[in-house]
Parts: sequence; structure tokens; C-alpha cells
Amino acid sequence: MNHDPLPKYRFLVTLDPGDAYLPPAQALLLPLAASGAFQEVTGLGAQLEVTSYPEGGRNDSVHQLPLRHAWNRIVLKRGVARDPGLWAWYQAGLADSLGARRDGAVIVLGPDGVPGAAWAFHGGLAAKWTGPDLHAEQNAIAVESLEIAHEGLTKVLQDPAASLSPRPNRGR
Repeated sequence: MNHDPLPKYRFLVTLDPGDAYLPPAQALLLPLAASGAFQEVTGLGAQLEVTSYPEGGRNDSVHQLPLRHAWNRIVLKRGVARDPGLWAWYQAGLADSLGARRDGAVIVLGPDGVPGAAWAFHGGLAAKWTGPDLHAEQNAIAVESLEIAHEGLTKVLQDPAASLSPRPNRGR
């Protein structure tokens, strides 16, 4: 079993073709939401909002109480492609947000090309599309980005043997 860190330059992004809230038979009738490779993915994360609660008569600490959990928006960036994929998904959400929800995943590949870690997002909406910054004096690729607001992340690929077996003791 390899415990080396995964490289961050090898990854895949999948966007399910169906709506997250439609019955499977209807979801299959929807076109593929996005295609192509992405050069950058950011925003895999979450945070727990907490409030401080001082207890009367206790001056050595303050209780931290959880309020609500929030998921970061996932941001996909890629060179502008001639297919309308990302723009069409964003535009579909303007007309019908219920019909534009997608599930998807971000998969990190190991050096051998085998998936090493993956996070699935659920009920994603194309919340913000940003077109390229254009500069006549630069020789660079035009990049567009899409922010996905979603209803939760799930860690998909976990090595069950690694979680069940104790880690080796490396001395004290």
C-alpha cells in the first residue's frame, strides 16, 4: 500500500448528465452538462459556523457551540472551448434551477493514473460563470470559470484496509 501524497496536477471532473432531483428515467433524457478538461479546481471544503458562549462563574474558558455547516463553492477553470457546455448549464439554471441541478465528482489520480481520492458533490447549481480576461499584448489561453454551489460533499474513494488496520508505530 502506497502512503505517498497524491500529485495535484492529475485529476478528473465529472458532471452527471441528469438532474439530481429527477427520476432516473427522465434524467437520462437530459444532455450532458459539461465536457472537456479543466486546468484548475478550487473550493473543495466546508466550514462549521460556531458561536462563543461564556458560562457564568467560569472564567478560564468559553464554550464553542456549533450553529450551521456550510459548503464552499467549487470553482472549475478551463480554457475556453467552442462547445457551449458550461455556459449552457449556467443558462439553464437561470430559467429553471430545479431542472439544472447536477451531481458530480472531483477525482485525484495517482502517478499510475489510478484514482486515489475522490469527492462527490450533490445537487450542484452553476451559480456563477466568468468569461475570459482578454489582453491583446499577452500570448495566453482564454480561460473561463464556473462556480458550483452545492448541497454537500461526500468522500468517495477511501481505502477500507487503511482505515481498519492500525498505522505502524514509527518510534517515539
